[in-house]
Amino acid sequence: MTGIIIDKRFCGPPNSGNGGYVCGRLARHIPGDGEVTLRAPPPLDKPLAAVATDDGTWELRDGAKVVATGRATSVELTRVETATLQEARAAELLTPVKPHEHPLPNCFVCGPARAKGDGLRIFAGPLGRHNAVLAASWTPAANLTAEDGLVAPEFLWSALDCPTGFACNCDQQSATFDKTPLLLGRMSARIEARPRPGDRCVITAWPTGRDGRKRTAEAALHDEAGKLLAVARTTWIAVEREVQLGRTS
Repeated sequence: MTGIIIDKRFCGPPNSGNGGYVCGRLARHIPGDGEVTLRAPPPLDKPLAAVATDDGTWELRDGAKVVATGRATSVELTRVETATLQEARAAELLTPVKPHEHPLPNCFVCGPARAKGDGLRIFAGPLGRHNAVLAASWTPAANLTAEDGLVAPEFLWSALDCPTGFACNCDQQSATFDKTPLLLGRMSARIEARPRPGDRCVITAWPTGRDGRKRTAEAALHDEAGKLLAVARTTWIAVEREVQLGRTS
């Protein structure tokens, strides 16, 4: 059993952890590709336990309550979208959610209210040449470094999280964007290589399907030269606004 505390800096909704960050923290215990399913809003500033189960999976527990479960998997995408750094920066200017109407302005990953160096400030927008592919640039800050001098893996999970949420609200046929409140339900990721702080990176994300309240998307992280660093596959759940904010169960 290992103790984990989700610092309030790493929030998504106001009172719970950013889904990608929490998935990445639990995935540290999983060798290779990992899949994490969120079972409940991850509480902030509270000791949680990462526990190995008899069947080889991991659970993140808040007392007796299971917050998330994780297991080894294989993440192979049928396609990987790419963009240049210049294209990604142009896409950011077209982000479909403007700062004054952002549903979670203090989200660690995509919140516009977070200061540079505090939040990741990843603002994905549509690529001009594609109907439903989003892109954003990301330059990891020095305070995201792990002991080996590279960006800690949970921040790669984080960076790939919110762009897929934005992609899930893109209609693949019409390329229109809706503003349905969403919460991350499941995330799988494969990390090929980790960048160093200060390395300029490009994130791409695209929708892959809808089934009732479930929406799915995929994402990729490349360095400025086009080297693939990581890929992710996500499932998001459409919820009421009050649920997204954690004001109701």
